[in-house]
Amino acid sequence: MADWLTSLQTDTPQQGFELALMLARKGVAYTQTSAEVREKLRSDYAENADSLTMASHVVATHFQTVAAANNYWK
Repeated sequence: MADWLTSLQTDTPQQGFELALMLARKGVAYTQTSAEVREKLRSDYAENADSLTMASHVVATHFQTVAAANNYWK
């Protein structure tokens, strides 16, 4: 894969949250490289509260990392 993550620095918390979302998505794509398989599995978790909660937890963890890298935008 091409280099896509050049920095954790963002101008705003909103951009930081969007970066956290991208990190979560890229993590899934790196783990399951088949887009076809990811699409097939999506229906298994799309309406599962536990799966959605875990996905939110992953994003939150990434957002903590991005926020710390940006000194919490102080």
